[in-house]
Amino acid sequence: MSNADRVLLADIGGTNARFALADPASAVPLLDDSVREFVVADFPSLADAAQHYLDETGATAQNGVFAVAGRVDGDEARITNHPWVISVNRTRQALGFQGLKLVNDFAAQAMAVSLLTPRDVVTIGGAHWMPSPLSVPRTYAVIGPGTGLGVAALVIRDGRAYPLETEGGHVSFPPGTPEEIRILEILSAQFGRVSNERLICGPGLVNLYRALSEIAGEDPGGPLEPKDVTARAAAGDPRCVRTLDVFCAVFGAIAGDLVLTTGAWDGVFLTGGLVPRLLSSLQHSGFRQRFEHKGRFSPAMARVPTLANMHPRPGLLGAAAYAVELFGPKTPPHA
Repeated sequence: MSNADRVLLADIGGTNARFALADPASAVPLLDDSVREFVVADFPSLADAAQHYLDETGATAQNGVFAVAGRVDGDEARITNHPWVISVNRTRQALGFQGLKLVNDFAAQAMAVSLLTPRDVVTIGGAHWMPSPLSVPRTYAVIGPGTGLGVAALVIRDGRAYPLETEGGHVSFPPGTPEEIRILEILSAQFGRVSNERLICGPGLVNLYRALSEIAGEDPGGPLEPKDVTARAAAGDPRCVRTLDVFCAVFGAIAGDLVLTTGAWDGVFLTGGLVPRLLSSLQHSGFRQRFEHKGRFSPAMARVPTLANMHPRPGLLGAAAYAVELFGPKTPPHA
């Protein structure tokens, strides 16, 4: 495959834009040495940022796959926390591309599963995972706490991978202990309806800390950021340690519910910005116990792997998986 046949990839967030190239005919399509990162505020549009990448690297491409942190609605997408409004047709024409696919960033996180290797994940619990060729039917769930809580699934059938985009982060929070019932009461008084995202994301750490402080009858103090909670927990602060314990337990319960809802018996991938930072807490907490604690289905849940996705660029990896599906050979090399 010539350089001109390579596919331009992008992973666009509210702050940073990451670009790379993919060779969709390769078994390892994401070209790691091609990755560059820019600040989105430095460019008036996605097309300008993409053209800057091509000019700076001297790369050429005829097609693109761009993952964006926002809802993709037909031809258009709006970036959450940034004023860019992206039109597929206008961006394709501005770059002179033949084809351009715009996808939600969490759909890309789901597609990334099809290219992950055992080196890219850390197993949490006793159930282990090995990747299978696309010819083997599989159903996976993907859940990731970051600024919010992303939830998706990946269905592999007949040699193809199909990502399922959801808004599962906004499912109502189901408390599982008396302490969690009290947390729900406190958060309900503040927010009204309480979704899983109110607890399992970066700001959710702060919500949990404040609720636990109220339960203890103590003042939670002034403004607090998620990094303050994790830093104080690392320093041994008892309430921050308890906050992480509750966070991990609830995260496990929600991940287990996701398996039951989607039929993802082949594994759950934990992704998002918080997972690498909380890896030790997830491994040494009630995460897996609550994941498996599903009554009559507990024996089945014990066989479902839970895997922390530690790949440094999962969004670009997912965009590369899309590139293989859209622009690669009719029979993908990893099938």
